[in-house]
Amino acid sequence: MDILHLNNIQNVLDEYVSKNAVAGVNVLIYKDNKEIGYWQSGFSDIAAKKTYSRDTICRMYSMSKTITSAAAFKLIEQGKLDLGQALKDILPQFANVTVAYEKGKVGNPVPAQRPILIQDLLNMTSGYGYGAWWEGSTYGEHKTSELIDALNEDVAGKNEITTQDFAQRISKIPLNFEPGSDYNYGYSADILGAVIEKVSGKKFSEFLNENIFKPLKMEDTAFYVPAEKQNRLSKIYRSLPDEKLEEFTGCNLGIGYKMDRPPAFESGGAGICSTADDFMKFGLMLMNKGSYDNGKILESATVDFMSSATLREDIQKKFDIKMEHLSGYTYCNLLRIATDPSKCKMLTTKGEFGWDGWLGPYLSVDIPNQLVVVMTMQKVDAGTWDLTRRVKNIIYSSL
Repeated sequence: MDILHLNNIQNVLDEYVSKNAVAGVNVLIYKDNKEIGYWQSGFSDIAAKKTYSRDTICRMYSMSKTITSAAAFKLIEQGKLDLGQALKDILPQFANVTVAYEKGKVGNPVPAQRPILIQDLLNMTSGYGYGAWWEGSTYGEHKTSELIDALNEDVAGKNEITTQDFAQRISKIPLNFEPGSDYNYGYSADILGAVIEKVSGKKFSEFLNENIFKPLKMEDTAFYVPAEKQNRLSKIYRSLPDEKLEEFTGCNLGIGYKMDRPPAFESGGAGICSTADDFMKFGLMLMNKGSYDNGKILESATVDFMSSATLREDIQKKFDIKMEHLSGYTYCNLLRIATDPSKCKMLTTKGEFGWDGWLGPYLSVDIPNQLVVVMTMQKVDAGTWDLTRRVKNIIYSSL
């Protein structure tokens, strides 16, 4: 790689911090299993002028899905879980799921024609979403918003709704479409967390600790941040119209702001906190096809499958419309996977995969180029945004 060209990353990070587009951000890159660069800019706490640093702990939100996927495939390769298996066989409350096609807060649910499969949870084809975005959202999405409100209230208060309780509650909400017939980004990974608990006989966090976090020595990764590490947890900020930043202290998707106690609801879709270095260990494991530091987390063939799958052609067409910002990608196994780089909105190569999070953390794993990129930040509604694309363009033009 052109190391001198990579210095442009610092300029871009500083630019976005200076114009209050983001409070703090860092980027870590490994090539051929060696660190080739680390950059940081801004603050994890603006008022306290605390530098956004390498050991800053962030709420990963949807980047948690990549870990949930690895956990599910650990059970799949052990013969304990099956992609074609019906969800109801593991969680019986999903035996009588319904579908409601009406838009608005009134609906007439009808029985689903086929059961939700484990593969539907991994590919976001289950029919469950993330709540109503407007009055014209489907009936099921309006009911999901009510569940989200309950989860947010609980995590900030009594903290009593468990992962299994969540699964029980969402099973009563009508789907937005017949399972396996469409794509809808939503709570599928959280249901998968409940599945992993049932199949493994262990609490979700316990399974992750034993099979992923401890073997990878991800010592700062968990569903909460203990008291002795709270000073390293970044604040969350959101942009205001006048190019200012405002601290955000609310709960979202049942994930608390303080993260200061073990949550009853261990969210497989959004609940994990981590650092750039910890997530790099996870990314390197995937880049090395399941192996890390002389240990094996997944089998090589498993990672090959995870990172090369594609949506069925008819569903891909719907994904392309709904997720237009991810043109050139498919979405399978809780991962975006580059299938046609010529259509992507940033430089990449075929087979590059990973995911991002609501607050802007970003994981990119590129096995052909032996490249792993991890970005972290805590910006409301960031996801994969223009800062992400600019940094990635610098990286890929350096190859």
